[in-house]
Amino acid sequence: MAMTQAIPIARHPFANGSYKQMLIDGQWVDAASGKRFETRNPATGELLATVAEGDKADIDRAVAAARRAFEGPWSKVKPFERQNLLLKLADLIEKNFDELSQLDTLDMGAPISRTRAYRLRVLGMLRYYAGQATAIHGETIENSLPGEIFSYTLKEPVGVVGAIIPWNGPFTATIWKIGPAIATGCTVVLKPAEEAPLTSLRIAELAMEAGVPAGVINVVPGYGETAGAALASHHDVDKVAFTGSHVTGQSIIRASAGNLKRVSLELGGKSPDIVFADADLDAAVPGAAMAVFANSGQICSAGTRLFVEQAIYDEFVGRVAEFGRKLQVGNGLDPNTQIGPLVSEQQLERVTGYLDVGQKEGARALAGGARITEGPLAKGYFVSPTVFAGVQDNMRIAQEEIFGPVISAIAFKDMDELVKRANATMFGLGSGLWTRDVSKAHHVAKSLRAGSVWVNCYQAMDPAVPFGGYKMSGYGRESGKQHVEEYLNVKAVWIKTG
Repeated sequence: MAMTQAIPIARHPFANGSYKQMLIDGQWVDAASGKRFETRNPATGELLATVAEGDKADIDRAVAAARRAFEGPWSKVKPFERQNLLLKLADLIEKNFDELSQLDTLDMGAPISRTRAYRLRVLGMLRYYAGQATAIHGETIENSLPGEIFSYTLKEPVGVVGAIIPWNGPFTATIWKIGPAIATGCTVVLKPAEEAPLTSLRIAELAMEAGVPAGVINVVPGYGETAGAALASHHDVDKVAFTGSHVTGQSIIRASAGNLKRVSLELGGKSPDIVFADADLDAAVPGAAMAVFANSGQICSAGTRLFVEQAIYDEFVGRVAEFGRKLQVGNGLDPNTQIGPLVSEQQLERVTGYLDVGQKEGARALAGGARITEGPLAKGYFVSPTVFAGVQDNMRIAQEEIFGPVISAIAFKDMDELVKRANATMFGLGSGLWTRDVSKAHHVAKSLRAGSVWVNCYQAMDPAVPFGGYKMSGYGRESGKQHVEEYLNVKAVWIKTG
């Protein structure tokens, strides 16, 4: 495993140690309590900014502003105007993209090579939703009632949306929430993760510059137990769009019961990635490795259960371990870095705890297996890319979401038995398989209980293709026309004309 040096950086224009307020009703304001919290670079511990800490009082203010906007001037804005706002925001994000990608790297640690690669996806999402803004329509329906009764449907915005996003990809997550809201005519109160709030705040600045009216986008940083809980239970929020853990997702469902608000949930995963003996191993080795090691394993759909056919198990897992050992671990701002830090000390403790659990359960760490405690990276939250061999289905490292750069390699012999084992998890977000046999690929893809199946690739994403989960990985979809539908109500209209 290669390590890069911690590198000195010039102060980022937005992460320069200054104080950041929250955005409510088009104004940058302090928290009602006056509280603030710090956000730090997980690679170095350096203070990036202090941020206004919102709680229930601030959520109340933001929701009230979103409601006024939704029922006021925003309700009169035409689809082509919403389209133009999204296109203007896309242009501004493109103009400021390097700054935004660096901000994401600073705040949550992802390598700059990864956050720069968001360009196509982020701009594609905004321009896709811009196109969808003018494509929303109902339909006329021929009914069977006697007489002359005309029936048709209208698609209308659901209303005020409470959006709660995680820290593992704030740039893309922010766009994933505000894009469909603006396209459909909803308003948003966004609660970014306390670990990485800066990108969301900067995008909100650009949205104001693009001309998004006051109250349409509100951003209230804060903690899940206070600001997040208040947003999820608020009686004047019509929908919650949440990305995060399944435990928090369950809490949001319970909190939504007060006014039966709409809920869409993109939750965790323990995704199977399956390698058959007939696969192109030269492609499958890096593909399976980076299905987990990308973003230091902090991806909900990471292929962390690596099922390998017995005939090639030792060879393949050994090659994946070798690949992991050669990855460059370091400060995300170094363009040579392939694996950055975990986002926080709390996440570091969680991942290293699972490393201990795996070894106590009898799994063998062929690569990694520990925190980096020496050299220039010792002050950051770095864990070596880890490959566990000899993993059994009932081990905790094979069943529980670790959210770190940890692969659990499991052997299989029979394909039908494999499918049952791959599906033997409470999650169902992503899955992958590697084979040259097209018939086998179709059979397994149809049999896997997961929202996405990647064949001979992993983590492919496109704004037009829906993404979401089965089982405890949540419900609802993001991306695609299905995502836009999540922000719309359907109204039936009947007119007696005879």
